[in-house]
Amino acid sequence: MTKAKAKVVNVVLAGLGGQGVVKASDILADAAFRAGLDVKKSEIHGMSQRGGSVASDVRFGERVDSPMIARGEADCLLVVAADQVEVNRHVLKPDGVLVTPETLEGAGKIQPKSINVALLGALSRHLDLPAPVWEEAIRANLAEKHHRLNLEAFQRGREAAGK
Repeated sequence: MTKAKAKVVNVVLAGLGGQGVVKASDILADAAFRAGLDVKKSEIHGMSQRGGSVASDVRFGERVDSPMIARGEADCLLVVAADQVEVNRHVLKPDGVLVTPETLEGAGKIQPKSINVALLGALSRHLDLPAPVWEEAIRANLAEKHHRLNLEAFQRGREAAGK
């Protein structure tokens, strides 16, 4: 067992309804599962149908008992809408990783519908999940006609976070 597998990783994804927060959490959970990890996921939709706040907790590791992440325990916080950073910052550990749209500066043009996947690319720089599982998860969770655009967005996000 590797150290990474033994540790439970806590990731919160947040944004507004319609921004693909739940889809991004599906992709993350699928990638962790494809890497052979136990995964638990939960969502809070609120008024998401009307652009309200949406948050999803994803936990993965060798063994995960609960899907919920306690306040101040998130290793990573990915926020799709910049105005949701302060609303959700309380979930992040003091030394946690914050991924926001600003993380993508210098990534070139990214289609608005794939910002969530580009942010996953940036997040992937901080998670010990093999590259092939990310691509498999993106392909499995999105319609084929969206694969190229989103795989490109994921790569741009990875590159932007690596600068």
